[in-house]
Amino acid sequence: MLIEQFITYVARKKNFRYLQLSPGSTLSELPAADSTQRLLYVHVPFCEELCPYCSFHRVVFQERLARAYFDALRKEIAMYKRSGYAFNAVYVGGGTPTILVDELAQTLQLAKQTFPVREISVETNPNHLTGRNIDALKAVGVNRLSVGVQSFDPGLLQAAERYHKYGSGEEIVERLKVTQGHFDTLNVDMIFNFPSQSMAVLEKDLSILLDLGVDQITYYPLMPSAYAMETMRKKLGGSVNFKREKEFFMKITEMLEGEYHPSTAWCFSKAGSMIDEYVVHFAEYAGIGSGSIGYLQGTVYANTFDIGDYIEQVNRSAFPFVGKKDTSLRERLRYEFLMRLFGLQLDISQLAVRFRGNPYKWLWPEILFFWLAGGLKKQRNMLTLTRKGRYYWVIMMREFFIGVNNFRDYCRAAIYNKL
Repeated sequence: MLIEQFITYVARKKNFRYLQLSPGSTLSELPAADSTQRLLYVHVPFCEELCPYCSFHRVVFQERLARAYFDALRKEIAMYKRSGYAFNAVYVGGGTPTILVDELAQTLQLAKQTFPVREISVETNPNHLTGRNIDALKAVGVNRLSVGVQSFDPGLLQAAERYHKYGSGEEIVERLKVTQGHFDTLNVDMIFNFPSQSMAVLEKDLSILLDLGVDQITYYPLMPSAYAMETMRKKLGGSVNFKREKEFFMKITEMLEGEYHPSTAWCFSKAGSMIDEYVVHFAEYAGIGSGSIGYLQGTVYANTFDIGDYIEQVNRSAFPFVGKKDTSLRERLRYEFLMRLFGLQLDISQLAVRFRGNPYKWLWPEILFFWLAGGLKKQRNMLTLTRKGRYYWVIMMREFFIGVNNFRDYCRAAIYNKL
């Protein structure tokens, strides 16, 4: 337990420092494009319901605003094209990207016509698993559909304010059965370590998933921002107990490993499934849409979180940047160390070629610590996570995303002055 507490403390401290963009120092233009393979992340912030544990940038759906927003997304795609960028994959997150499936399909069609896109991943919610939506997403070439389920337990669904909108656990199961087989990969997003979640509830959810036999299961730890933690205390009956997290994760691993193999630290896949986290397969990605974050040529940048301002800026052909951070070589290598090993393996020789130097010069403290802690094994130039190391990386990524979520809260507070 001491090792886990130490990793949490150090990761939280470093992420606080690394995730400080400079609002007064925005990008005037994009870094010069080159031949690097990149992903386009598209953010759709509209939701029918705002779940109390969620820290992503999202607002309650308004159709008129949402249609103007999708129009701006398509204009921003064209702006990246004019800047010389090309993207090999598209990931659409939210919010609820399928809130207006006709607008989403038009946007994805434009991306495919504009860039050499090979794969498309889209997030959705269970109530959007309709024949019309499935057909529309298939027609535009979506390869991977990721469904936010979180739990099948009626008590948890009601506490999370999802039951009345997305249906009971039984209804969700039936919708997933109908959807299975229509896409190359059907992923189910689940969450563990809710305040009121028991081991029995977790085991029942896992049994349901095993019976369903979906292509892929992503089991995130609960990772709310500071603001969401306060909301959860009021609506979910308590705070997050990180001391239970390891026990839950080990139970998830134990029950799924017979039918699934790990493809990231918290994603479990069957053969042929697409990767869950785009940060693993793509070293760089552009973020379009309000509140999206991109990482290009060592520069981290964010778009404005004010949706009206986002639309206005893009409509006058201005990139809607709100802040940036130019990372140091050490920070870039540590980011690569975190993300590549989140995907279970890191080839040090490839890192040396990419950064034109010896990565051990900068990464030896991290490599030595995790090797001594039993989290890493080394064979020639390949570093691989052990089973114990996979949980260490769950901690590291949990703290990374909590840091990102706190940054989102900061940006929203600056706009709405209500946090």
